[in-house]
Amino acid sequence: MMNRETLRTLLPHREPMLLIDEAERTEPERAVGRVHIKGDEWFLQGHFPGNPVVPGVMLCEMLAQTCCVLFSAESEGLTPFFTGLDKVRFKGQVKPGDTLEIECAITRSKAPFYFASGKGSVGGKLCVSADFSFALIKADGGKQETNS
Repeated sequence: MMNRETLRTLLPHREPMLLIDEAERTEPERAVGRVHIKGDEWFLQGHFPGNPVVPGVMLCEMLAQTCCVLFSAESEGLTPFFTGLDKVRFKGQVKPGDTLEIECAITRSKAPFYFASGKGSVGGKLCVSADFSFALIKADGGKQETNS
């Protein structure tokens, strides 16, 4: 299992947007990851006072970052950009003290587009699931036309 230090060498994300703590490729098209929610994360500030809950959009980003581990070897000079989210379902809250266990798989691809499905659980209870797509785009100093 790769730690944050190793992930920084593979993924283009940096703090505060590097969200996953550990990840590994388990099969050629499957990856698992973990996020340990400590309670001091920037996205918990104000969401919600007295009842901090990880925002759903952050859970989706955690799924996507875990999936990006699958492209670390062949994506040098490329940046992954979300192109779509579909069938997103939130089934449980993720709170400080929780460890989100993530499983993702590429379901199909037609370069530069990749389609994946993922799910995140806490203590064996499903909290989030989604189908998503992204494109690997050549890095050009921030002039990409695709939004993320």
